[in-house]
Amino acid sequence: MSSIRQVQVTFDCAEPERLARFWCEVLGYVVPPPPEGFATWEEYKRSLPPEQRDAWFACVDPSGVGPRLFFQRVPEGKAAKNRVHLDVRVATGLVGEERLAALEAECARLVPLGAVHVRTLYDGTDACIPMLDIEGNEFCLD
Repeated sequence: MSSIRQVQVTFDCAEPERLARFWCEVLGYVVPPPPEGFATWEEYKRSLPPEQRDAWFACVDPSGVGPRLFFQRVPEGKAAKNRVHLDVRVATGLVGEERLAALEAECARLVPLGAVHVRTLYDGTDACIPMLDIEGNEFCLD
């Protein structure tokens, strides 16, 4: 049996490039180079039939460790709570007030990018901040 070496996380969305660029900012990911034979993504898009333009976009972890994120345009909007969400782990190893402060600082960085702070969960030791991305997908600062 072969082992899986790579994982891609796929998001259904309305505006793939916009959402991909948001997640690049959140995670420190980058937009990969355009397909071979194209100098820019704009040049690549112009080569496609109009109905295929802006249908998808991706971003990658520059270190090659994290999964590729793929964003595909779908006609329907988000209708219910996500069954799967990303936990953005920014306070690993911290507890109590230090953990809460680290999560709040990251939340403050993401809100101007368009993220929505849903609430802060804190029990004196552990903390988590549920948020929404720019298309309403849930994620947590953890």
